[in-house]
Amino acid sequence: MKSSITFVEIENRVISATYRRLMVRAKVVLIETSSGRQLPEPVTTIASPVPVGALRIRLPEAVKPGTYFLRALNGRGEDAARSADFEIG
Repeated sequence: MKSSITFVEIENRVISATYRRLMVRAKVVLIETSSGRQLPEPVTTIASPVPVGALRIRLPEAVKPGTYFLRALNGRGEDAARSADFEIG
């Protein structure tokens, strides 16, 4: 089964995204595209036993404008899925 995470929109510094086939304890992190660096926050943990759902991720003020993507990590910390790039203005 191939997992997926899809960026939907960003509004008022809140990212909306949907996911499929992510299991409980999977983590969703924010990656800066230009450097490939994972930001220390936000980190969102999937708590639902249902493998399909939606996320709302509030961005801390420390997140600067730029191009980013979401990465989902499975319970072992391995890459599970990646969103398309998106802009934070």
